[in-house]
Amino acid sequence: MPVRVVETSSPSQVSGTTPGNNTPPPCTLLSVGQGFSGTQNVSSLQKDEAWRVNVQIQGIDHDHGYLCGTMEALNVPMADTPVVTFWEGEIVDTKNYTFFTGKWGATTEDDIKHWTKFQSFSPLLSKVEVDGGKTLDLSNYPFIFMRWKEQYFVNVGTDCGLTIAGFYYVCFSCSDGSINGFYYDPNSSPFQKLELKSTNDGRSGFSFSTYELQ
Repeated sequence: MPVRVVETSSPSQVSGTTPGNNTPPPCTLLSVGQGFSGTQNVSSLQKDEAWRVNVQIQGIDHDHGYLCGTMEALNVPMADTPVVTFWEGEIVDTKNYTFFTGKWGATTEDDIKHWTKFQSFSPLLSKVEVDGGKTLDLSNYPFIFMRWKEQYFVNVGTDCGLTIAGFYYVCFSCSDGSINGFYYDPNSSPFQKLELKSTNDGRSGFSFSTYELQ
C-alpha cells in the first residue's frame, strides 16, 4: 500500500539440485490463520516514514503454490482509518512458479535486483540467473520465497491516495516465522522494506488443498 512517489531507483551454486518439481518445506508458521505484525518503510527522498502493518494468511494451496491474505496499514497519514487490502500470493516452488515474475511490469533484471537483497537467496543466484531456478530443489531449503500482489482495497475506495499497482518480493524464514519483503512499483519509492514477525493472533481462514501442514 505504498504512497505513489515517483523516483529513480538507484550477490554460489547450490549442490544437489534436481529438476524443479520439489516444493518448499511445509511450515507450521506459514499456515491458514497465522498472523504477522511489523512495519513497512515507505521512505522517500523527502522524509523517513514507516507504517505499522498487520498481515494474516487467509488461504493456502501448496499443490498450486498459492496463498492469500489481508494486509492492514495502521498509521497511514492521509487515511482516517487503518487501510486494509486483500492480496494473493505465489509461492516460488519451481513447479508452479519460478523466481522470474514474468508480469506486473517486472523484468528478469528487476527480479534479480530484488531477490539478491535477501541474504538467504545468495546460494541460489547462479541457478536462478540461468532459468529462473527451474532446476532447484527447494524441498529442504529453510526459507520460502513468494510474491504478494494486492488485489483490492477492503475498507476504503481507490481514491484514498494510495496505490496497489505493484507487488512484494517476500522471503519467509521457516525457523522463526519472520518475513522480509521489498515492494516493487516503478512509480513508487524503490525498495520499500517490509519487516514482519509471527504472532499468535487469529486462527481463521480456509484451505484449498487436502494437503495438511504438520
